[in-house]
Amino acid sequence: MAEDEKVTALVMAGKRSGRLDPLAANANVSQKAVVPVLGIPMVERVVAQLAACETIGAIRVVAHEPDEIAALPTISKLLEERRLTFAEGRFNIVDSVFTGAEGATFPMLITTADNCLVTPEGYSEFIEKCRANSADAAAGLAHKEDVIAADPEGQKKFYQFRDGGYSNCNLYWIGCRKALNAAEIMRGGGQFVKFPNRIIKAFGFMSLIRFRLGTGSKEKLFEKVSKRFGFKLVPIELSNGEFAIDVDNQRTFDVTERLLRKRDAAAPAD
Repeated sequence: MAEDEKVTALVMAGKRSGRLDPLAANANVSQKAVVPVLGIPMVERVVAQLAACETIGAIRVVAHEPDEIAALPTISKLLEERRLTFAEGRFNIVDSVFTGAEGATFPMLITTADNCLVTPEGYSEFIEKCRANSADAAAGLAHKEDVIAADPEGQKKFYQFRDGGYSNCNLYWIGCRKALNAAEIMRGGGQFVKFPNRIIKAFGFMSLIRFRLGTGSKEKLFEKVSKRFGFKLVPIELSNGEFAIDVDNQRTFDVTERLLRKRDAAAPAD
């Protein structure tokens, strides 16, 4: 694939202001992004999967403490190859996205440093579907049934639409620079299922009602937001429920390690 056809990856690896993440404290490291998951620091694991996706070119890591991340072997190698660069993290995710996107080539895929279960094939699937839908901006979603199959004791609340429940995969697409405005949806924070007032602020009161009743179409909701921002925002359904599981706490840390062990056991021997 020609370099000018490749996608820029933006990895959000910042830290919350004013407190040490419990997982980082347990691992005796200064930031969550370098907590080892099955022996590999989570940001290194995510970057390695991105680097192995042939559709992805440049990788940018947004961090508050880049030196600790830069010392990791995979990161160090990509820095030497000039394929990876750092951007300064802000203490608001939207401002961090804007900082990370400065001078970047589009289209851009955005993910988080704790999104340890997405594979190179998963990134390729997301990119291909975004391009097939001519998306200016997009969000990756996994089916409720697929998420529960991956983690039966995990997530209990889902975005409810007419065609079923969905979970966010922390995968976002920005197809062009003007579509960066889509990040403003996250200005009040994500996790809309946990914080209904954020749905009202981002999408309006009637959207909250439709979420609650499960009577709305996700396509119609995204069309509504598209009209608000003036570009095409698309929901992208992904095939693997594991992609919706990120490392938020000790329980999801344990689940992630279990699923990674299962993958390793199923992988063909060299």
